[in-house]
Amino acid sequence: MQPRSAPALAELARRYLNVRSTSIALAGPLSAEDCAVQSMPDASPVKWHLAHTTWFFETFILERVNGSKHRPFQPAFRVLFNSYYNAVGAKHPRPERGLLTRPGLGDVLSYRHHVDAAMADLLARPERLAAEVRDLVELGLHHEQQHQELILTDVKHMLSRNPLRPAYEPAWPLMKIAARTPAWVRVAGGIHEIGFAGGGFYFDNEGPRHKTLLRDFEMAAYPVSNGEYLQFMADGGYERPEFWLSMGWDFVQSQQARAPMYWERVDDEWRAFTLHGMVPVDANTPVTHITYFEADAFARWAGARLPTEAEWEVFAVNSADWIDEGNFQESRMLHPVPPRTPRISPRAQQVFGDVWEWTSSSYSPYPGFAPAAGAVGEYNGKFMCNQYVLRGGSCATPISHIRPTYRNFFPADARWQFSGVRLARDV
Repeated sequence: MQPRSAPALAELARRYLNVRSTSIALAGPLSAEDCAVQSMPDASPVKWHLAHTTWFFETFILERVNGSKHRPFQPAFRVLFNSYYNAVGAKHPRPERGLLTRPGLGDVLSYRHHVDAAMADLLARPERLAAEVRDLVELGLHHEQQHQELILTDVKHMLSRNPLRPAYEPAWPLMKIAARTPAWVRVAGGIHEIGFAGGGFYFDNEGPRHKTLLRDFEMAAYPVSNGEYLQFMADGGYERPEFWLSMGWDFVQSQQARAPMYWERVDDEWRAFTLHGMVPVDANTPVTHITYFEADAFARWAGARLPTEAEWEVFAVNSADWIDEGNFQESRMLHPVPPRTPRISPRAQQVFGDVWEWTSSSYSPYPGFAPAAGAVGEYNGKFMCNQYVLRGGSCATPISHIRPTYRNFFPADARWQFSGVRLARDV
């Protein structure tokens, strides 16, 4: 492989510094104690996120390039901060990450500085950066951006468990905006191609690009709002089994679910915990923190359905607003917002950002998919079982991380992510 050009490597080095500094900035409002807490098995301490993303660069890049000359910062970190890479070796149990009081936050930050210095040296030496190594750096940066989103969602869950209801960022940046008129966008059926095409980075699960046959369908111009979801609740949505899948009804009964996650009834008013603290539920804001089961039940109640991921992608590519107009992590709103600018054409809004949108599609391989060789092949492929696809990104997603072909995935009962719903229906 030929080494990359100096300008391309300079840009890669710049992006490396930007992504790594963003992770540190996200931890900025937190105390050392905040960074050590694991509030549930699905979440991880901020300290662990900061260490694991560093582990990725050390394990998959520095060890590869330096070979036997590599000297780890701390050999025990290879086990402590391995997430799920069985080919790498042993792992610390995921539900017990919050028990890792040692190393302390200061040691983790020193670990980051150590690896960052080694990576800076590597990125300044083109002769050592073969194309496959450069591709691993790209993967590591997008991997860290995924963990930046997890830092925010995991911190939100952690702070919500504190009876003081502390705010991650105290200032409330949002304002009430008038309701929008519900509308539908018609999409012609036929043979469409989905999956990543062109240049630039993409995850392996976004390909290969392939053809799929769709019937004519319609997609809602907007994601479902809190006000619409309140109507579902008021109509006994959580008490009426006819709307629920069997496992969904079991979820409702076992969890005593009666509202989206983080909602509380206070003095006859629904309030929600946010990264800015407790706020009234705004009727015009997209509903978030709902499971696949809740999204599916709402769709049935509304006389509609969830879109397939192929329908969502075709709709997004042909009818949607531009990605750079969405509400992403960079806005620092850290919460879904109502649509800000009414539009006539295109009518679809908030397709990207604000809330991840559940689809009805099981997370499975595209035709012809094959995972990469080695440990990095474990990144996506081995999770293609018992999960559903979400599309579009959220208010916690970095804007440079999202694409129309991006496939997020979670189990049907997950709702600590910023997950919402956009309806579809047959024509």
